[in-house]
Amino acid sequence: MTTTNIWQQFKAMITEGARVVATMTANNSNGTSQAELRDGSVINIKGESVGVGQKAFIQEEIKGTVPSLAQYEVEV
Repeated sequence: MTTTNIWQQFKAMITEGARVVATMTANNSNGTSQAELRDGSVINIKGESVGVGQKAFIQEEIKGTVPSLAQYEVEV
């Protein structure tokens, strides 16, 4: 069923779930890894495809590596 509602069409293009970039701190050798978020908190996440010290794109599980780019915070 096709909708003419532009908002619904837009929402259909976006995947659900939070997307985060984190630095990998450990591979637990049980199918999970430990990652440190930008705020300093540490999480366990499914997947071991990214090495320790590298940055990973996370969306419910590790999706892949991301380059280490400069990070800026702007207050508006």
